[in-house]
Amino acid sequence: MKPKHYDVFIIGSGIAGQTAAKACAQSGMSVAIADKREYGGTCAIRGCDPKKVMLQFADLMQHAKQLKNLGVAETPKIDWKAVQQFKSQFTDAVPISTEKNLSELGIDLYHQSPKFISSSEIEVEGKTISAEKFVIATGYVPRTLRFEGAEFLQNSDDILNLAELPESATFIGAGYVGMEFGYMLASLGCKVTIIERGDRSLSAFDAYLVHMAEKSLAAIGVDFIFNAETISVELLNKNHRVTYRQSGKEHTLKTRVVYNTSGRVPAIDLLDLDKANIKADETGIHVNDFMQSESNPNVYACGDVSNKSLPLTPLSGLQGFIAGHNLIHGNEKSFEHPLVPSIVFTHPNLASVGCSEAEATSRYKSIKIFKGDASSWYNAKKNHTDTYAYKILVNERTDQIVGAHLLSDGANESINSLALAMQNEMTVAAFKKMIFTYPSYTNDLKSMLKNLD
Repeated sequence: MKPKHYDVFIIGSGIAGQTAAKACAQSGMSVAIADKREYGGTCAIRGCDPKKVMLQFADLMQHAKQLKNLGVAETPKIDWKAVQQFKSQFTDAVPISTEKNLSELGIDLYHQSPKFISSSEIEVEGKTISAEKFVIATGYVPRTLRFEGAEFLQNSDDILNLAELPESATFIGAGYVGMEFGYMLASLGCKVTIIERGDRSLSAFDAYLVHMAEKSLAAIGVDFIFNAETISVELLNKNHRVTYRQSGKEHTLKTRVVYNTSGRVPAIDLLDLDKANIKADETGIHVNDFMQSESNPNVYACGDVSNKSLPLTPLSGLQGFIAGHNLIHGNEKSFEHPLVPSIVFTHPNLASVGCSEAEATSRYKSIKIFKGDASSWYNAKKNHTDTYAYKILVNERTDQIVGAHLLSDGANESINSLALAMQNEMTVAAFKKMIFTYPSYTNDLKSMLKNLD
């Protein structure tokens, strides 16, 4: 039997894959899409969106604790079952609506991870299928850890679907996921330990602010163990015993549950890329500026799985758009890394955009560093918090902001104002002439640009 043939076959139904698939279908191409999990992708079902729904209850609890006896007589009680039901209102409908939207465009749907069997063919659901072009948009998966008892580790999916809050939890890895969910569980009464191989958490963020963020989390009960290597996890009766090595000595701790938060890697292991001559490594599938495979011109890759991306949903959508456009019109549009703010949703939020201090120092002849502890400022005192700080980097020659790093209850929003200023190449002088709402965290940005380090 002759294999079924499509103009374009998409692998992955997250925002990158959906964007490319819809563009191609609307242009009249025959399109199919496959996913081994629920349609809709990580962000909408088991990532950004449900995480933020749940984290707001930790924020509520933390804010209430800060205002205890200042107007809040008793901290609230969280009904975790109700939280999960509320979260499900955002996630449960996504796969059905995604499949419906794709089907209405005439896109064929497959529910399995394909494997390449040649440069132009895949096998999926027991069928051999060929296509003129392929788009790989499979995203990231949790990194596999290999030590005795690693099979007892859970991951972020399990945290999002917790039936009840554990008495204690240990996170292996102090990146975004470990820090955010560690904060969430600690705020809701769980005893939290975070084990990290390095000497600090959140290695991509400014060390000055990270240190303050760690102190803030330690104050609510998060125990950090740095420069430590996890050796084994043993299942006990109700708990787990974690053994780790630090400073040449072995230590153990007991914990109800252990989470692998050591990072995420490109989801490519199931695809048999070698059979299609698709070059990839731990950074992802190697693509050119058109999101086209460097080794197989009939393949495009977009979103987290490409080696030109960062694990951020807006970038995935942009790359999906570029891949779709180039499939339809030929390689016309190229990808250039836009200015992208990043945020860690701990309490307070840790936000960053643009250059780190080291990057700015190496890139520009002379920079001005505006840095300070703002815990005595009105917005911090109003919230009764002792953690509020910033570091803003300015190119002295142009008077333009080249990097900004914020730690505050409002950093997730105020960082966008600095990103906008940087994108439009505003000078500090021009930015400080802006009128913002008062008293707001955004208005504080102007005061930050007065205090040189």
